Amino acid sequence: MDKELAIIQSGLIETRIFTIQNKQVMIDRDLAELYNIETKALNQAVKRNIERFPEQFCFQLSDSETKELVANCDRFKTLKHSSSNPYAFTEQGVAMLSAVLRSETAVKVSIEIMNAFVQMRHYLQENANIIGQISVLKNEVHSKFEKYDGNFNKIFHSLEQHPKTQTQGIFFQGQIFDAYAFFQNIIQKAKKEVILIDGYVDLSVLEQLSKKKSGVQVTIYTDGKTKISALDVQKFNSQYPQLILNHTSKLHDRFLIIDNKTVYHIGASLKDLGKKCFAFELMEDSAVLIPLILKNL
Repeated sequence: MDKELAIIQSGLIETRIFTIQNKQVMIDRDLAELYNIETKALNQAVKRNIERFPEQFCFQLSDSETKELVANCDRFKTLKHSSSNPYAFTEQGVAMLSAVLRSETAVKVSIEIMNAFVQMRHYLQENANIIGQISVLKNEVHSKFEKYDGNFNKIFHSLEQHPKTQTQGIFFQGQIFDAYAFFQNIIQKAKKEVILIDGYVDLSVLEQLSKKKSGVQVTIYTDGKTKISALDVQKFNSQYPQLILNHTSKLHDRFLIIDNKTVYHIGASLKDLGKKCFAFELMEDSAVLIPLILKNL
């Protein structure tokens, strides 16, 4: 297994996202390891394209920030003897790196990193209030009843392991990775079948659907003028079986059906995921709606 894939699959990306200057960032050395290149090569690529990396994308750590980083992470101990401080890359900076490095690995790894940024941001937004309340309560109780400390640790662990999952969302123009991550979360819930009704499917949609779990069937209903060919379906099935492509023009709206139990209404074609402002909406009464939708295909 490739080194970068091993790191991605082991879930280590989330542990390499730091909060520095009130921003979620990743350090150049960690990114270089994921991209399987030298840190020097990564920073040289940035310097050659410095106009693409304003301060909100990339900044160099101060001496005190570097010292704190070294103190908290053993893997950065070599920085003690470094003549220069490391660089930190924000979510936008990581996205720009994939364009600058121009490699298949960079694109693939950057997508996974962006997913991790999105997941962590959602977790912080959705759990900040309750975690703050529990932290206050923990401190008050701990001062009186130290024996309860273990129970609170279990609560924190549960929050970290089971963050609340979004059921719907509105994505504005430019939120490409946010929309991509949300769609992937839906797809990966499927255990048996994903049915997509979308009149304008292209290869980018198939790429997104390839993230499904092994053994999950994909059935697409799209317009007969779609750009997907029989050869495209054949190649998809050779690696991610099984895809079934059907043609229909009976439905104008777009729907995503998961395991014949859950249905989402999609505001625009998935080929425009994140490029235009639209929404995913979890439909109520899915058990009633799904037969009606499939009957009219």
